[in-house]
Amino acid sequence: MKWQIKQIEWEAVAGILAAVLALVLHFLHIVDEAVLLQITLVLMAFLFISHLRRESETEHLTESVTQTERTVEEIRAGMDTPDLELIGPGKLRSRSMQFGQGARGDMIWFNVCLLMFIPQDLFDALLRPPIENPEVTSIQFVLDESERERWNTQVKPKVQECTGAETIQEPVWRELDDNVSFILRGTEHEQTDALLSFWGEPFMARTTRDVPRYIIHVARDSELIPQLQDIEREHRLQRN
Repeated sequence: MKWQIKQIEWEAVAGILAAVLALVLHFLHIVDEAVLLQITLVLMAFLFISHLRRESETEHLTESVTQTERTVEEIRAGMDTPDLELIGPGKLRSRSMQFGQGARGDMIWFNVCLLMFIPQDLFDALLRPPIENPEVTSIQFVLDESERERWNTQVKPKVQECTGAETIQEPVWRELDDNVSFILRGTEHEQTDALLSFWGEPFMARTTRDVPRYIIHVARDSELIPQLQDIEREHRLQRN
């Protein structure tokens, strides 16, 4: 009840009471129409001034809200974003799909497990998006020799059915004993961010599906990016 009373605009109440009193006096023939007209004009002027005051308060409130939003955005922009983000099983597929859809330039797939591409639904979610992404100019796999048969019999036929299959380069085959696996994506001249994983539980398991896996998103400004590039370059350029 107290809260409602505080919300009452007492100026408006006074204006209404004055108008009612003027009408009563007019009906009792105590005041004539000229006086009633003057009272009406005064009330109209008062209401107009009251409206202008509320409009000014509204503009001030709008400016205050705008300034607050600007300050929040400045604070948010000034906060450092983490270089590494752990992505769990619940978001693994959606984030991997977004990574491929948002890629541009060259992509490097280093030491990945091709078992994950055997189920058609996983292939469509993980590898088809970058293949059919017109912003991707080339996709280079650097794979362990043990994956060669699986590539030829299971993955390559699926790749050839995709629009943009020509972006897939012939895989570079190496004897890889690294336990690291990653995907680099970038512009034509410089790699940007990466998805990083490791062989073995809990990151990776040599099964086809329904096994929890984790990946790490490495931001473009992370010091890990040049190191991943060096790993890939060292293996890709080494002699057979």
